Amino acid sequence: MSAAPKHDVFQAVADPTRRQLLSLLAESDELTVSALSAPFAMSRTAVSKHLRVLSEAGLVRERKAGRETRYRLEAEPLQELRRWLDYYERFWTNRLSVLRQLVESDDADEDVLEPRGPRAVD
Repeated sequence: MSAAPKHDVFQAVADPTRRQLLSLLAESDELTVSALSAPFAMSRTAVSKHLRVLSEAGLVRERKAGRETRYRLEAEPLQELRRWLDYYERFWTNRLSVLRQLVESDDADEDVLEPRGPRAVD
């Protein structure tokens, strides 16, 4: 039985630094902490902490190669994020479709299109 991850995919990708690390790893097979740290104005220790969060979420796999630790992207857990985003993409597409039909309708009542609430007095 495997233990539940300390961080989930949503927590892991919530940070812009971690999203950028994922982008860097997506462009390469494997990268070292030194290579991953180069684009950032932060210490390798700080980058390592971000990598630990990504690893705990299952998004990064690490492998020892001599004295170096190499990191590789594990994209499968991103499917959970994709499913969540797909739902909201369908939701907003449907809402915008209804709005378009309302706006483009020839028999649309103009009162429906006017904003409700108090009007500004000039």
